[in-house]
Amino acid sequence: MITPAFELSQDPDFLTIIIKVPYARVSEFDVYFEGEDFKFYAKPYFLRQVGEGLTLPGRIVEDGREKASYDTDKGTFTIQLPKEIPGQYFEGLDMLTSLLAPKKSRSAKPLVEEIAASADLSEEEEEEFDWEIEQTPYNEIAESTLPPRYCYGFGNLRSGVFQRLQDELSDVIDIKDPDQTPVDERRRQRLAAEAAKFDPDHYLADFFEDEAIQHVLKYKPWWIDAHKKMIALQRESHQEHDAQTLVVFSEEEREQMRKFTNKSYLLDKRSRHHVYLGLIDILLAYCYEICVNEGDKNVESSWNIRKLSATLCWLESFTSIHDVLVSFGRRVLCYPLHRHFGLVTRAFNDTVMILQLGKAAVLKCLLDIHKIFRENDPAYILNDLFITDYCIWIQKTKSKKLAALSDSLQKATLAKSHIGFELEELEAAAVLVQEEENVLKAAGTVSEQQLPSSESETSDSEESSSTSSSETEGSDSDEQESSTSEDGKINSLQSTLQEERTAPLTDCNGLRQGTNTSATEVSDEKSRVSLPSTSVPGKLIEELEKQMQTAIRLSEQPEGLATANCILKEQEE
Repeated sequence: MITPAFELSQDPDFLTIIIKVPYARVSEFDVYFEGEDFKFYAKPYFLRQVGEGLTLPGRIVEDGREKASYDTDKGTFTIQLPKEIPGQYFEGLDMLTSLLAPKKSRSAKPLVEEIAASADLSEEEEEEFDWEIEQTPYNEIAESTLPPRYCYGFGNLRSGVFQRLQDELSDVIDIKDPDQTPVDERRRQRLAAEAAKFDPDHYLADFFEDEAIQHVLKYKPWWIDAHKKMIALQRESHQEHDAQTLVVFSEEEREQMRKFTNKSYLLDKRSRHHVYLGLIDILLAYCYEICVNEGDKNVESSWNIRKLSATLCWLESFTSIHDVLVSFGRRVLCYPLHRHFGLVTRAFNDTVMILQLGKAAVLKCLLDIHKIFRENDPAYILNDLFITDYCIWIQKTKSKKLAALSDSLQKATLAKSHIGFELEELEAAAVLVQEEENVLKAAGTVSEQQLPSSESETSDSEESSSTSSSETEGSDSDEQESSTSEDGKINSLQSTLQEERTAPLTDCNGLRQGTNTSATEVSDEKSRVSLPSTSVPGKLIEELEKQMQTAIRLSEQPEGLATANCILKEQEE
């Protein structure tokens, strides 16, 4: 027989059951309902399990108002059943796995377990959790009395699993030998691994350059809108409103719930605490993953969830909500790509919202985690150890327990000083360094602004020097021109003197004096030797002295003076 796909809904007076049987023989079907039981049969579909049909969360009655119809296009039966108490609200109609559960077991072995489970459940309903496990002093036990293997998994109900899966062990969890490692040793190794993994540079880089992180923090997953609607409805009706209508399951999620095998869990008080605290840890990791990837799944999704959850990665069993938050905060700052304390706070707030929305929202998140692990090899092992059992167990959990858990979580606080990595000291030191760098940059900017002005002054001085040099060159050229003209005058004077002295000087020296200075000097040297032997008239000498004095007055150059002096001496001699 095939268990058909089905879904339930309600209004104040009727319970509506929609059953999908596309290949059924419509002419032959049978419906039975009484009190909390409902059975449906249409070959080859049979909506029942272990001798019992659906176990409804409320009572229905047969009073002639019941209706049934069949849609040939969709292949669905729609059955409306009257409620025994009109206006009664049936809780948990979307918990399909729990609806398929039998009220009693007919086999011998589960009989004892079911009685114990029901007793535990009734005790759980009467007790109020403080979400803190009572601490007991450590008593050293002889080695011979220790159990051969340690437990882990959902409610610490599993053991010996990783002995058969050594190849996949390192890819799923960080602890090497969980079957032989006690809980305290797992915690010690986890803290040591986190301390060794923490990278101050990576943390400070995300702390100062947080543009990408601020962007992902703006993402709003589906539970934010659902939570706002729930708050608005509660304000309008002034009473608590069930979030079942605000959380919608997809057909794939409904199909997965129908595939789960329903079972009961025998959990003592300590184990129930571990289960609730482990649920918070898993939801925190899931909320981080949804936030940083903005709801999209990728190849790193399963790694993010299992790496950030110490429950999944280290098989941790927490004793308080504060320990859960500290562990999650440390792992966020050690392992993923984005290591920012703002992401820790965001995941914390999202987890509170999910728990306040009720078990339907929690179940939807767990089903999404189950799908992520199911599609990743070898993360599917964590489904067998934790997620599948959580998906079945949460459907039977009382809403008031989740409400109390969300209240306790909301009152909890987590500060950077609780993490243990000296985050505040690191940030303060980094801020000081940044301020010093800003001061140095500001000083560099001022010097750069002063540099162009000094360059302009240098250019001005260069221009002035070039101007003065040009002026000097100009003056030099003028002086050269004047000296040239004066030289011309001296030469003309010397030529005159030569003409007057041609006959006697030629006769005496055998050379004619030219305008060249060296030639003049040579002629002077010879004239000094030959002059004493000549007989020049006195009048001629006096006339030559007068002309030489006139030439000296006209010349301002040292060379002209030197030449004139030479001639004067020559004449005197």
